[in-house]
Amino acid sequence: MSRPEYQAPPEIYYGDAEAKKYTQNTRNQQIQADMTYRAIELLNLPPDEPAFLLDIGCGSGLSGEILDEEGHIWAGVDIAPSMLEVALERDLDGDLFLQDIGQGFGFRPGSFDGAISISVLQWLLNAETSHPTSSPPHRLTRFFTTLHSALRNPSRAVLQFYPTSDDQIQLITSIAQKAGFGGGVVVDYPNSKKARKVFLCLFVGGGGTQQQMPKGVEGEDDEHARFERRREKEKKRSTSGKRKNIKDRDWILRKKELYRQRGKEGVPRDSKYTGRKRKATF
Repeated sequence: MSRPEYQAPPEIYYGDAEAKKYTQNTRNQQIQADMTYRAIELLNLPPDEPAFLLDIGCGSGLSGEILDEEGHIWAGVDIAPSMLEVALERDLDGDLFLQDIGQGFGFRPGSFDGAISISVLQWLLNAETSHPTSSPPHRLTRFFTTLHSALRNPSRAVLQFYPTSDDQIQLITSIAQKAGFGGGVVVDYPNSKKARKVFLCLFVGGGGTQQQMPKGVEGEDDEHARFERRREKEKKRSTSGKRKNIKDRDWILRKKELYRQRGKEGVPRDSKYTGRKRKATF
């Protein structure tokens, strides 16, 4: 059997104009938002606490925008310079890195509280060259071993992807397990050809209820489910503010400490005024 030729993600070929057009497309925005919300849900993070997350294949920051909205700190990696340029222009809070994830990550061990990825993992299934080290198994091995190292214990990584066969799912999950991950595949809407979504939900260490395998969403009416989730989130925002009313003193101190841990400069010092509500002015 001949080795498949390498196929880079379409966005790697985007110029600045195409990257901006992709980002401004309202359908792309909604699909990315829906899957990012679901990935965050599957991460099962402690409620009302900011986390330091890795966004793998962050592109122009559509998923990072949701992470900002949810009150998290994040760093994003992507292979496409044009998409990262758009992300910079959008003035998001995350740190951005130009990175081929098939070459692995160089982050310090235990840097992140979790990781998400939307519609990226399947690109590692393409052979970059005919050299054995560029084969899908080698690229997947570098990806999963360095990702496992970059995550703290315990934590999760949730990677949404589009497999074309059960063999691809088996290959990916087996290599992830060899890298030290627990967990497996979560399938939302398994009986719907259009709405079906596959998430690789991986665990680093831990046990008990925190690391129990989540269940996929059943049913076929994806549009109705998305509408219900959006309506519920809008309801929360209307009653508790855009970021779920988590900006109390403890939350602010936690987020400032995360900024300091990752070496961010100019973080304000803690004081008795940290988190104090300002008096209304008239």
